[in-house]
This record gives sequence, C-alpha cells and structure tokens, in this order.
Amino acid sequence: MLTCKQMSRPKNPAPIESMRPALRLALRLARRGSGTTSPNPMVGAVLVQGDRVIGRGWHRRAGGPHAEIEALADAQRRGNSPSGATIYVTLEPCCTHGRTPPCTAALIAAGIKRVVVGAVDPNPKHAGRGFQILRQAGIEVVPPGSVGAPETDECARLNEAFNHWIVLRTPFVTVKAAMTLDGKIATASGESKWITGEKARAYGMKLRQGSDAILVGINTILADDPSLTFRSESKSNRNIQHPKLRRIVLDSMARTPLTAKVVSDEQAALTTIVVSQLVPKRRIAALASRVRVLVVPLTQSAIGNRQSAIELPWLLRKLGSENVTSLLVEGGGEVNASFLLGGFAQRVAFCYAPKILGGRDSRKAVAGDGAKNLSDVIQLHEIEWRQLGLDLLLTARVGEPARRLPTGLKA
Repeated sequence: MLTCKQMSRPKNPAPIESMRPALRLALRLARRGSGTTSPNPMVGAVLVQGDRVIGRGWHRRAGGPHAEIEALADAQRRGNSPSGATIYVTLEPCCTHGRTPPCTAALIAAGIKRVVVGAVDPNPKHAGRGFQILRQAGIEVVPPGSVGAPETDECARLNEAFNHWIVLRTPFVTVKAAMTLDGKIATASGESKWITGEKARAYGMKLRQGSDAILVGINTILADDPSLTFRSESKSNRNIQHPKLRRIVLDSMARTPLTAKVVSDEQAALTTIVVSQLVPKRRIAALASRVRVLVVPLTQSAIGNRQSAIELPWLLRKLGSENVTSLLVEGGGEVNASFLLGGFAQRVAFCYAPKILGGRDSRKAVAGDGAKNLSDVIQLHEIEWRQLGLDLLLTARVGEPARRLPTGLKA
C-alpha cells in the first residue's frame, strides 16, 4: 500500500507541505484522461486515511464516473472505508446533476471528513458552490488558495482548454509548427519532410491526442495530402480508447480533391470542409457526398481564395457549440497568421530544428501581413523551453497572460 510517507512526506510537515504529495499523485492520475474526457475536464482523486492512500481514481471518459466516484469505488474494492478520510481532488467536486449524479452528494454520503481541492470549477455558474454544499454538510474544505503553488498552478493548467471553453464557449486554440531556426516550414517547392526529428513528431502526436479537432488550410491538403489522424507508437496507449479526432479544412473555394485522404479514407465522416458562400452549389454537393461541408460567412475584406477570408470568429463559435473544447492548428504560414495575428490563438507550440533553410521564397511558419511596428508584435507569456532530441520546443501563452480563476475562497 502506497503511503503518504512513501511520497516523500517530511517527518513533521507544515500543513501545506503535507498536502502536496497526494495532490501531485492526483495530478498524475488526472493526466491519464488526456484525449478521452472531452467535453469534460481531466480530474484525478486520491483518498487518504491517516498516512495511507486507501483509494484512487480518475475521470476516464465523458459520461463515465467522475474521479471522486472512482476513488471511492477503488477504496471499497480494497476493503477500505472512506469514512473520516481526506480526499484530494484536482478540481472542485461537481454539485449539479448532469450525465452523472453530483459528486458532492457522494462525498457527503461516504462520510468524507476533508476535501482538498487543486482548482476551482471554472464555470461561473458553479464556481464555489461545491465548497458551500460540502461545508454545510460539516466537511472541511481546503481550497486552492490554501494549498498554494506549484500544484494548484498545475491543476489550473491541466484543464486550460476546458476552462477557456466553459467560460467563452469557443475552442482553446493552439498553433503548432515545426520549423528551422530561421522560421521556415518548407522549401519554396513545398518540401517539408522531415524538418524536425522523431521526438518532436511524437510530441506533435501527443498534442493531437489531447485535442478535439485539428485544422489545416487547403494549401496543406494540396501540397501534402495528410491523413491528420492520431497515431501512437507507445505500448501504453495501444489499449486506450480515444475519441476520434475531427479534421477541419479551411477551403474557401472548395478546391479539396475528392481523392484527398481526408475525403476518401475510412475516417471521412470526421472531416469538415469549411467553404465560403461564393462556392458553386455543384462543388459543395460533390464534397458533401463524402464529408461534412460547412458554409461560413466571409470577412468584409475577403479577396480571392485566401484562407483568411473565412470568418474565423463565426467558425470558432460554431465549433464551440459542437463541444470542440480544444483546436489544434497545423496550418501553413497564412493559416497560422490568420489565427495568431487575428488574436484567435491562446497558445503556441513551436519546434525548432538546428537547421537553416534560408531563401526568399521558402515558406514561413507565420506569414500574413505581419505587424506594422514593434509595438504591435505578438507578446508571448508563460514561456517554457524543452529539448526534444536535437530539436527545441517552445510552448507559450499568446497575448495576455492566462486569466487566473479565483483561488482565494475562504477555507
């Protein structure tokens, strides 16, 4: 039986320090739900009695039992009573009826003595209500403001896509690109395989695994004919059932060939071709016989067949209404620029290979018209660098720092 002492607990810990090992374990459990819980958040829970972990669980899939229920069931299977125990949970327990009953009721019925929470429910309609219900039942609640960083920061970051979607009802957008040190994603002729190495490509697959949808522009389809699917080489992932990844193509003039993989393969039902109102009905009908076609309004400044002509705010609202909480943009330079320079992206994931391509006509990771002066450049925040083989990965928030959810609720 794993104990809190075995999780590097000090001999005479301060109250906050004694909470951190179990909350870190709950975070590790929560991450197992990556790619399977949307449109629900990832949540992990750990039950502790004295200095022993008596049960653990995580939310495995949308519609299934929540993490708290899984932890209670795990304790029961092990022959452990949760009465008088402390539960560490990465997100405020739900207090409303959805596809499953409220977890607050289950915790009260189980006789839980204390609830330690890593993050507040981001939904303004629910934030803090679970705490109130638990306190009214005589349960001690330790909110994020009492636990402190870095664990609570990790709990908030864990579900940044869900947090964004549940408040704004549009997807959390990550722009991902693999490029040379001088910011090029392909030669002038379009050759791009492979700029980065295997570890960087594996990271890209991990991003797809955690996303609801992937978006590219028509030029990517015409140049590369990609499958845009999730492929895992990891033995640990082979038996995990992941919802299938939606594929979205910005194609304002409906130029996608009927022979393209995203239109003709066995997962064609997951493809959406986004076209403009200018496209002839016969072209729309031809594509609609194979895949979903979404006709989107054009921007007032739309010219020709540029991908930026698509009204992106309308599209993002539409995807959000369809429970797309996270959108991974893997476009070319124009599509990437549309999201970044238009202010529609929340995060970047840029992989840099130790190579220099050069060339006036080689293709840029971010094209578009660019900033007119330095005061208009896109500022990145929460910057993290990581080495992936020989490549360097930059992940960062775009624009303003992430809005922090309330953590200072009274204990």
